Amino acid sequence: MKVIIGVDDSEYSKKAVRHVASAPWPAGARFLVFSIYTWPVVVGPEDVTPAVIVQKLIGEREKEAKRIAETAAAELRAAGLQAETHVGSGDPRFVLVDAAAHEKADLVVVGTHGRTGMKRLMLGSVATYVISHAPCSVLVVRDREPV
Repeated sequence: MKVIIGVDDSEYSKKAVRHVASAPWPAGARFLVFSIYTWPVVVGPEDVTPAVIVQKLIGEREKEAKRIAETAAAELRAAGLQAETHVGSGDPRFVLVDAAAHEKADLVVVGTHGRTGMKRLMLGSVATYVISHAPCSVLVVRDREPV
């Protein structure tokens, strides 16, 4: 069994990792921890930002994404699970769905903020998109109280 877990630095994501770490899984299950960073939107004087500054910002975001993925994978390994990390850039919705197809995943696990109504409409939802587009089952771990 191959399971993709989408993580960020939110409490909702950490709760999803804890859920996976405590759940029973078939022997040999593999967990691919994905942390996705977005490219910085940088506007400087006259809408021109030196490339070196943009590269530095991208490097910082990539480094943070690696830290987030490794922290989650370490928690899974501590629970006796086989976990590896993957870092990507772009829109997390698309990256997770593409990864699920490319990796031939059996399951994608994501946490959710549990937003409803106008908040969800305005902010979008990685979980909603992944549920609708992933080529496999999706487990959404959420708080009990909608926000």
